[in-house]
Amino acid sequence: MIKAEGLTKRFDDNLAVDGLTLNVERGEVFAFLGPNGAGKTTTVRLLAALIAPTDGRAWVNGYQIGEDNINVRRSVGILTEAPGLYERLDAVQNLTLFAKLCEVDDVAGQVEKYLRLLGLWERRAEPVGGFSKGMKQKLAIARALLHEPPLLFLDEPTAALDPEAARTVRDFIGEIKEAGRTIFLCTHNLDEADRLADRIGVIKQKLIQVDSPANLRHSLYGRRVVIHLASVTEPVRTAVSSLPFVEEMQQMDNALVISLDNPEEQNPILVERIVAAGGAIQFVNELRHSLEDIYFALIEEEDRETQA
Repeated sequence: MIKAEGLTKRFDDNLAVDGLTLNVERGEVFAFLGPNGAGKTTTVRLLAALIAPTDGRAWVNGYQIGEDNINVRRSVGILTEAPGLYERLDAVQNLTLFAKLCEVDDVAGQVEKYLRLLGLWERRAEPVGGFSKGMKQKLAIARALLHEPPLLFLDEPTAALDPEAARTVRDFIGEIKEAGRTIFLCTHNLDEADRLADRIGVIKQKLIQVDSPANLRHSLYGRRVVIHLASVTEPVRTAVSSLPFVEEMQQMDNALVISLDNPEEQNPILVERIVAAGGAIQFVNELRHSLEDIYFALIEEEDRETQA
């Protein structure tokens, strides 16, 4: 769906995107993370053929940027951080206008379909200026989907929304994914990216790393289980440390934090050995680092390399 090779954008002396090489597969949710000014929105504008690259090449839905921009734009939907709706017009009038601009065949049918899907049908005749932020954001999502694009760019879709509205938008993104659409999601909400994304890319002008959330966790921190016991005795410590697959063991009060390369296979053996050594296990869980931990680790490492 998206293929970029060395995509670069420079504004005068400011290098906004530096040599982006990236592939986004059909049907996946790809989250794009980075600090303010890292090049996320510029990348979306490049891939949507709204601005021209300084260097490099890219293809979106099979169309090359710079060679077939009209078809690129026809084949994508975009939700910008600011909805940009006509506030004196009602919801139907807003969507009808954009549906006609996008040359949608069944304008009335598509407008009704998405107003109903997003729970706005009962408010369809009201001026948009009186809508809440969440309602405006849902209307902007409907606008991006009217022409049924296979690829959707979402730039901060839940920014400044209250928790209920943000949840509604996230749920709808999940429904779009289930329908087989590809979603390119720019967000500062790391929990949102963790829950929605199949893969994550971290950018700071240059693309730092791309992988699934699980693989990023494992590559940075390995896999560790936490075994909580009534007490940690010396026989238990000896039994655990003697196992050949235990890479590292730390004690934290009455818990053991143990590094393993394959917890699914090794946990049963580990539990059996602890019980045999007289340990009273209360519960076992895997230590899960947040996406926030991963994000800051990658950004800090990039900063160190840049300074070096």
